[in-house]
Amino acid sequence: MLFGASSFLGGKDMALFLCETDIARLLPMTDALDVVEQIFRSQGQGGVVNRPRSRVRLPDGTLHVMSAGVPDLGVLGLKAYTTFKGGARFLVLLYSAETGHLLAIMEADRLGQIRTGAASGVATKFMARMGARTVGVIGSGWQARSQLTAVCRVRTIDRVTVYSRTPEHRQHYCEEMAAELSLPVIPVESAAEAARDMDIVITITSAREPVLKGAWLSPGAHVNAAGSNALNRCEIDDEVVRRAALIVVDSKEQAQVECGDLLGPIERGLIHWDQVNELGDIVAGSIPGRRTDDEITLFESQGVAMEDIAVAARVYERAIEEGVGEELPL
Repeated sequence: MLFGASSFLGGKDMALFLCETDIARLLPMTDALDVVEQIFRSQGQGGVVNRPRSRVRLPDGTLHVMSAGVPDLGVLGLKAYTTFKGGARFLVLLYSAETGHLLAIMEADRLGQIRTGAASGVATKFMARMGARTVGVIGSGWQARSQLTAVCRVRTIDRVTVYSRTPEHRQHYCEEMAAELSLPVIPVESAAEAARDMDIVITITSAREPVLKGAWLSPGAHVNAAGSNALNRCEIDDEVVRRAALIVVDSKEQAQVECGDLLGPIERGLIHWDQVNELGDIVAGSIPGRRTDDEITLFESQGVAMEDIAVAARVYERAIEEGVGEELPL
């Protein structure tokens, strides 16, 4: 357990405010991967309470709220964010699970980006072939950066191909990631070129129509599909689902509400929910992440609250240790 009955602010009736800059400093990907793996293991062992995302839709935008409790870490909390035409704004509220005291308020755009990448990294660690060395990325936005970083932390990658619709965006992404990761990150002219013959394929887009076709996947490929967390989003075609020997989600309860990639195939009778597994069961060892090197595996990432709360707990712990953040009287 990270926290006792009182916060690390000396028992004072205070909460710690942490901004985006603080989060970027206090949450390296290596820490995020460790924490997210731990939280999925706890999920598989029944040690987490996670609630699916709910949405309040108004004419000009939407409020999204998701919550979780992690008894082993002594915390519970929620992430709330709004998506309007002017952009998205994210906050995490972290509470003591013993006293109910508010421990911290955190800006959470960077936190969400890192934990989403870390979830794909954990899935890759347990589901991709051990010898996987090549990655194809479809999408070059904000979230695509942490996706690739996390995968490169759990496998020894020597080549990356990237496609997105805007040539300037993918060129900039490739230059940035090549410098960060010290490996070839190559822009290509089509999604097919990005995905073909790749050991690992990442889709991280807001597409409403499939950007990845199953016919492009080589035997043994692992797919991280991380962009379809709404009913009107769909990144993969039915053939990806048909060819996948193992289909895994971060939360089946949440996927049943909002996973556009799976709800269509399930409605059409291509698969059933009892064929879909949770990542926690794989990390906990209840289900193998891969049986043969030729299997195609699929991880569908919705982004769940337990990930946010677990990494927020790690950030809070580091902030107290390093004296970072602003104390807010309550």
